Amino acid sequence: MTYPPLPEALTVGVYDNHTHLEHGAWQPNGEPELLDYREALDLASSVGVKGVVQVGTDVASSRWSAQMAAREPRMLAAVAIHPNDAPELDAAGTLDASLAEIEELAQRPRVRAVGETGLDFFRTDEVGRPAQFYSFEAHIEIAKKHGLALQIHDRDAHDEVISTLLRVGAPERTVFHCFSGDATMARLCAEEGWYLSFAGTVTFKNAANLREALEVVPRDRILIETDSPYLTPTPHRGQTNASYMIPTTLRFMADHLDVPDSLLAAVIASNTEAVYGSWDDEPVVPDAPSELPPHPLA
Repeated sequence: MTYPPLPEALTVGVYDNHTHLEHGAWQPNGEPELLDYREALDLASSVGVKGVVQVGTDVASSRWSAQMAAREPRMLAAVAIHPNDAPELDAAGTLDASLAEIEELAQRPRVRAVGETGLDFFRTDEVGRPAQFYSFEAHIEIAKKHGLALQIHDRDAHDEVISTLLRVGAPERTVFHCFSGDATMARLCAEEGWYLSFAGTVTFKNAANLREALEVVPRDRILIETDSPYLTPTPHRGQTNASYMIPTTLRFMADHLDVPDSLLAAVIASNTEAVYGSWDDEPVVPDAPSELPPHPLA
């Protein structure tokens, strides 16, 4: 796998509100070709990406995210158990212990969100879904208890995710990571005050539903992300994504909405800080200990 060339820098800075810097790229033979997180952040900074939310998907990556955010001023952290991992942990009898570790990590400095959590009916069958619901509701409660934002993973489970949020009560700041619904769902989310985060998928030829959703969602509810190293925007689909690709997706969105990219960037930057707070709110500790080096996850 290869990385795309650097896009032209934005004139107004913005944030990548969902990335996995510990993943890196994977070569076809299974050997990792990693873009070091510091290099990834440097490249992002060079094109106007002011900061990122580094997202954990299990205890190990969540711990890494919290540790790196504590020492890196361009990074905030989100911590969670991915919904597709919940059934396996439940079967092993370790789901509650893992959730307890996530709650401990959620209280660390510069951890500003719980996520990614939610429901995934694409990869998990009906047998594993009760564990997903249990884990999702536990994450919602952690976010509300500690006043954190919630980042939702929703794949082929729109109705169930929304009904769960309405039943148990969504956190004040709730984000649909890599929004995959349509205009009707976008209107419903906006009515509830939830945020929609658009990834490179909005640029895909077959994603008319996402562009229709973008058209109807209020501007003050729009966020942007890479979900790197995945979902690289057109025209570089198939290559490895990175936070420095935010300008490509943002310019596509601005063109579709017929607004200047500088205006859209300013709006999205403001929205992002409304959800997660300022990247400067809590000081970093440059020599904070790290238990884990950057590592790829299969």
